[in-house]
Amino acid sequence: MDAPTSAVSDAPSPEPEPPVRLPVRAGIGRFLVLLTVFVCAACGLVYELELVALASYLAGDSVTQASVVLSVMVFAMGIGSLLAKRLRCRAAVGFGAVEVVLALVGGCSAMALYASFAWCGHSRSALVGFSLAIGVLIGAEVPLLMTLIQRVRRQDAGGAVADLFAADYVGALVGGLAFPFLLLPAFGQLTGALVTGAVNAVAGAVLVLWLFRRDLSGRARWTLIVANVTVLALLAAGAALTPSFERAARQAVYGPGVRVALRTGVQEVVLAGGRASGRPLSLFLDGRLRVSGRDEVRYHEALIHPAMAAGPHGRVLVLGGGDGLAAREVLRYTGVRSVTVVERDPAVVRLARRDPDLSALNARAYRDPRVRVVTADAFDWLRRCTAYDVVVSDLPDPRLTAGTKFYSQEFYGLAERVLAPGGRLVVHAGALHPRSHTYWTVDATMRSAGLRTVPYVIGARRPVFSVPGTDGAPRDWGFLLAARSPVPLGLSPRGPRPHSLTPGGLRAAARAAGRHREPGLPASTLMHPRYGYGD
Repeated sequence: MDAPTSAVSDAPSPEPEPPVRLPVRAGIGRFLVLLTVFVCAACGLVYELELVALASYLAGDSVTQASVVLSVMVFAMGIGSLLAKRLRCRAAVGFGAVEVVLALVGGCSAMALYASFAWCGHSRSALVGFSLAIGVLIGAEVPLLMTLIQRVRRQDAGGAVADLFAADYVGALVGGLAFPFLLLPAFGQLTGALVTGAVNAVAGAVLVLWLFRRDLSGRARWTLIVANVTVLALLAAGAALTPSFERAARQAVYGPGVRVALRTGVQEVVLAGGRASGRPLSLFLDGRLRVSGRDEVRYHEALIHPAMAAGPHGRVLVLGGGDGLAAREVLRYTGVRSVTVVERDPAVVRLARRDPDLSALNARAYRDPRVRVVTADAFDWLRRCTAYDVVVSDLPDPRLTAGTKFYSQEFYGLAERVLAPGGRLVVHAGALHPRSHTYWTVDATMRSAGLRTVPYVIGARRPVFSVPGTDGAPRDWGFLLAARSPVPLGLSPRGPRPHSLTPGGLRAAARAAGRHREPGLPASTLMHPRYGYGD
């Protein structure tokens, strides 16, 4: 044992690479390297959040999108760290090249992802590809920066790693906070990614082309200068063309006739069609069709009339429904004393008040003095509101992760608490076809909160409320009417089958409300979801 140990200890160790000559003192140089680590970490996290946010907006299901981006990027970072070992002998040139490519790929990633969705109809391949590429480049940064900080002033490896990762983690914190509170409000998703890429390129260029310029050959220096100038020019051109690109992409996604397109603090709101264009009015929220003038009457009749006709309806609470269409149906009942609409996005309410076509579609419901609008989250509002005869839940599809809290046992427990004696709750619980699992999960959740439910469904004359990334467009709307005790609707048992709402029941409710149907619009047909649906 002694001989081998002695042989190893007596073996000559490789000479450490001498520190680089810097234009500043070593302490300042070391600070600049750590500052670059900080900036690069912030930019890297912004790229990651941009991909997650845009993929969630385009395809829904933010949990799946975040899982794909995070898992692929962490895997790719490991690959990048291994590949960076080949560049450590020329760390300054390698780091400069990595930052140039990362600035271009990361800065253009959001625009490329949106283009893939708009013109190719899908974005999953682009999402995985950009996550992989950005992860490899981010993973290559740390080994190269570790080499550069040791070139400034040699210190023990443990201390250098601690300093490097401290700057990296603080930068990630700043990037994570800057994305929702600075970049998105000031620039939006596409321009925000381009600005981040420019910051990334400048940080890498300053470190390599100034601080470590003596480590570069003349050819390498000019190559990096040209590459950085080219990338910054491309990013600036992308920022200048972003408005035109967004208009073209919206037209590809929504079709011609987009009249209003705005990004609020909550979501993107797009209004297309209308009387002037000769196309049905369509309202899109975050890329998903929420209102179609072609068949919204069928949806809102089915949502409102069974609950209103089942008992007292003096005080009505509408959760969501900022478009005013649910309020329109509620106001057809003369016994209504007050309608409270709780909408988290005031821009939707303003559009419903001021847009000529949308206000005509909702029969100018917001001009009625009985209607009160509250800007709040529906979950939070239920914690402090008073008793209502009817509570209408006209909220996002339960398959969208952002809205799952509105289909939880806690939410229905709060809704049950605000029901007056004999009060009813009606919920849009998603489609029965092509998937029924979500619908029956909502039904089971409501029953677990102590509510007695009556399920019913209405068929659509055309695909409705398509959710990108799912297997086909829904062919119907499923609803659940609930109360503390069995709901006294005009139901008739059909032998051993559960109760079904007859087609005449909805028409009678509509007549009682004084509704005049538009010419050519067929009567809605409701029946129990297990036994089919009307057309």
